[in-house]
Amino acid sequence: MYRKNEGADSEHRMKTGKLFVLSGPSGVGKGTLREHALNNAPNLKYSISCTTRKPREGETDGVEYRFISHTKFQEYISQGLFLEYAHVHEDYYGTLKSDVMSELEAGHDVLLEIDVQGALKVKEIMPEAVLIFVAPPSVEVLTQRLTGRGTESSSSLEVRLSNALKEIALKDKYDYVIVNDDLDSACEELKKIIL
Repeated sequence: MYRKNEGADSEHRMKTGKLFVLSGPSGVGKGTLREHALNNAPNLKYSISCTTRKPREGETDGVEYRFISHTKFQEYISQGLFLEYAHVHEDYYGTLKSDVMSELEAGHDVLLEIDVQGALKVKEIMPEAVLIFVAPPSVEVLTQRLTGRGTESSSSLEVRLSNALKEIALKDKYDYVIVNDDLDSACEELKKIIL
């Protein structure tokens, strides 16, 4: 009886994409690194997260985030629509399963920019996901960056710095750690990991 060679058969199947997860504390430069990666890796797609937080000045619904109500977010949770979600900085953030899976199945690589809690949940569900942690050169530098943004109240700044220390403590659970002390070299490092 003739049987197909399994190896040869798999070559003809559609190649599924790879999932990359970018995390790190607020103000570490994840957004800048993400933009650079998207501009330099043609097969890379960005999955926009949902959040219950209010848009910052200059942010557009459906571009940086999908801004939704707490009620809508709770509905999505109860319907099991999230790949991961977390309660961070007094708001909810989550990644829709359908967004990620449709891109991966189409053969595209997908980049998520999510918090540490979410990243570790994704790794549990999808062990093949590549986790990349972006670390500041020091806590002092991170404090200066967050203060310099001028987008945080003093209580919000305290919460973000407290969370940053907890997040940095979990960096060893990631596949890669990029210290963003020089933006150009950090961008190059991320590009190499993805390509």
